Amino acid sequence: MSNPFARIVEPLDAKQPLKKFFNLTKLEDARYARLPFSVRVLLEAAIRNCDEFLVKRGDVENILNWKVVQHKNVEVPFKPARVILQDFTGVPAVVDFAAMRDAVKKLGGDPEKINPICPADLVIDHSIQVDFNRRSDSLQKNQDLEFERNKERFEFLKWGSQAFKNMRIIPPGSGIIHQVNLEYLARVVMDQDGYYYPDSVVGTDSHTTMIDGLGVLGWGVGGIEAEAVMLGQPISMVLPEVVGYKLLGNPQPLVTSTDIVLTITKHLRQVGVVGKFVEFFGPGVAQLSIADRATIANMCPEYGATAAYFPVDEISIGYLIQTGRDKEKVTCMKKYLEAVGMLRDFKNSSQDPDFTQVVELDLHTVVPCCSGPKRPQDKVAVSDMKNDFESCLGAKQGFKGFQVSPDRHNSIVKFNFEGRDFELAHGSVVIAAITSCTNTSNPSVMLGAGLLAKKAVEAGLTVKPYIKTSLSPGSGVVTYYLRESGVMSYLSQLGFDVVGYGCMTCIGNSGPLPESVVEAITQGDLVAVGVLSGNRNFEGRVHPNTRANYLASPPLVIAYAIAGTVRIDFEKEPLGINALGKKIFLKDIWPTRNEIQAVERQFVIPGMFKEVYQKIETVNESWNALDAPSDKLYTWNPKSTYIKSPPFFDGLTLALQTPKTIEDAYVLLSFGDSVTTDHISPAGNIARNSPAARYLTSRGLTPREFNSYGSRRGNDAVMARGTFANIRLVNKFIDKQGPQTIHFPSGETLDVFDAAERYRQAGHPLIVLAGKEYGAGSSRDWAAKGPFLLGVKAVLAESYERIHRSNLVGMGVIPLQYLPGEDAGTLGLTGRERYTIIIPDRLKPQMNVQIKLDTGRSFHAVMRFDTDVELTYFHNGGILNYMIRKMAS
Repeated sequence: MSNPFARIVEPLDAKQPLKKFFNLTKLEDARYARLPFSVRVLLEAAIRNCDEFLVKRGDVENILNWKVVQHKNVEVPFKPARVILQDFTGVPAVVDFAAMRDAVKKLGGDPEKINPICPADLVIDHSIQVDFNRRSDSLQKNQDLEFERNKERFEFLKWGSQAFKNMRIIPPGSGIIHQVNLEYLARVVMDQDGYYYPDSVVGTDSHTTMIDGLGVLGWGVGGIEAEAVMLGQPISMVLPEVVGYKLLGNPQPLVTSTDIVLTITKHLRQVGVVGKFVEFFGPGVAQLSIADRATIANMCPEYGATAAYFPVDEISIGYLIQTGRDKEKVTCMKKYLEAVGMLRDFKNSSQDPDFTQVVELDLHTVVPCCSGPKRPQDKVAVSDMKNDFESCLGAKQGFKGFQVSPDRHNSIVKFNFEGRDFELAHGSVVIAAITSCTNTSNPSVMLGAGLLAKKAVEAGLTVKPYIKTSLSPGSGVVTYYLRESGVMSYLSQLGFDVVGYGCMTCIGNSGPLPESVVEAITQGDLVAVGVLSGNRNFEGRVHPNTRANYLASPPLVIAYAIAGTVRIDFEKEPLGINALGKKIFLKDIWPTRNEIQAVERQFVIPGMFKEVYQKIETVNESWNALDAPSDKLYTWNPKSTYIKSPPFFDGLTLALQTPKTIEDAYVLLSFGDSVTTDHISPAGNIARNSPAARYLTSRGLTPREFNSYGSRRGNDAVMARGTFANIRLVNKFIDKQGPQTIHFPSGETLDVFDAAERYRQAGHPLIVLAGKEYGAGSSRDWAAKGPFLLGVKAVLAESYERIHRSNLVGMGVIPLQYLPGEDAGTLGLTGRERYTIIIPDRLKPQMNVQIKLDTGRSFHAVMRFDTDVELTYFHNGGILNYMIRKMAS
């Protein structure tokens, strides 16, 4: 059927009549000019894709009527312009695509129909680890090890780039996904199939929101949902409320973009923006560079919103030129955005749209800060760090407590490292990492770190040799301008050599600590510290031996590395004493904003970006040398411990199965609040005493060959065994942290996988009980796939993080939510009961269902299928089953 809005199509330039666009201003609807700019992107996509089947006229009307319907849980479809993946989530996506091709063929369909329709970019950035540091050849050695460990995965991905159309692979060693997206992949305005339209993206990483800082609407989705988008399906989403975040004033001279984002993160967590868009406006936005805005947008998952949008303005246009984009194309982009009313002037308040609510921040009130020791929203002013850490030491075990007895607060453990004697205490820094696209994408904080390093070295300061220091830039451009500006050598002298181009320490790929350091930490049961310029610091994420982890700007990472402890008051205590006996304070070496801006203007230039990115797909010789099969159907290797055909589609038929009541389910695990996907999904190194280790050992591997869980996401047998395997897991059934639970029929305490396997063999279904914010954190699809493979049929929680709930739906696991005012405590649930969840024949979105206990009691909960489309997926046993049936028929 033709598009009912074809009447508003016109050429952008009369000289190019075949280059058209949907001119939304020709709707002649006064509501359009009052819509938040982020909602205008949703509207344009709905109008352009309106076919009265997947996208209907009624959907367009609902979006136009956003101001009225935003509170009514109205479902709308959204077709993003493109999809972006990183390799940890990309490998299982390509595995699923390969397995779906097999399934479609078995059902009599054409397997090549399983092919990306929506353009997809996959950036390999999650595989490299900090195995080597503090040496000039660290980069090469870490990259060599990366290929040694991941050759099979990389060959598989290279097969995928050849077997599937419309899929581009950015090889390892190129940078971090979100920084590469910002500096290179983002189009801002798409020019495709004869039409101009706003660039938009969904990604299999929750920090996809970073691109919102450039005016490209984007957010993280589950790998399962991303696969459906790649196959041409729209995202079904509830039309969001939009919180207007008004920025006023100017930042103080010593404040960095990191300080601003940590302040905003705490503020918006308090406001409550889960499931909402945040759109930034106000004159303060004009004071922020695109890199500053991208830093703020990057941490959107940490404050819980779906998107954190900065509309395109003149600064955005300037950034495109600075990063080497084609000037003629940029001119067309600007012309298009002006034509459709999507170019913003933040100083012009008459452009301010309607918002659900408005909250404000005066940038002048922001002070230097960190966040921690266990959550990104727990902001601590740098001036309070010493007192705050010492308070956390003795506080009750929790997000702000380690429950160390007062008599041990000043414990000291002596140890020897490389022939020299040192001491460790509570608060000692053992990891200092300049890492993550959150900050390495921002020249001001990176050059600030470089200038601070230069001043520190010139003042005679050093970093203790046992501290694991590292610098992992998000793109080669960073190294380029650090080297050209003359600060790279000073960073190296303090131990901050480039160790790789990838996420590294930010995602837990921090590599091993020196054995003598680990022994000292263990001997003293010390609360050792990691300081990193990342976006996540959940317990157990950065390194098993750093119980406290603080997020900080790159200059502060260096400062704490020099100090060697977080138990320091920089205003009163010196960083160190130089060879002449002079006390050197942080204020003595902290660079001014004017110093940083002068260096940035001189050395961050378009030619750098062009030189780095024009060869990004071919520069890695190890990747070029990989030999990948050319068949359209993948030939699975039964001996592989990396790539395995998943069991998700075993026994799948074209006929739908009627959902059945879940009878007499046992509770596998019972949790409190803020259980993250880091707790659920396999991540980090594979512990030698774990079920996954036993499986790999049975396949003939030695511990040295285990690699990480992330690298083995293409093997369901490893991932199922690593689900709920986090050493910091707090299960109410067990009186200590660890990946264990009680198998109630026998009363035995077992590893979680072993208990689930016992239940499976006996034919018992399982559920999980949880508190608030279940599934917070990264958008890991294995946090849903893993529980599914363990036999978990439903999760009962007080609330969910958006992406994880979507992933559970995508795997056919029922997300149940307590009724308002109820929880496990008010209902008297111990988790030792058996649960029967009544599934009615006729389901509707967000309906209440009855749950009966074997004690004779019952209660109701909300079945969190929020839309009719999600119910369709549930009836099919998950979104991928739905797509296979659709393609096969």
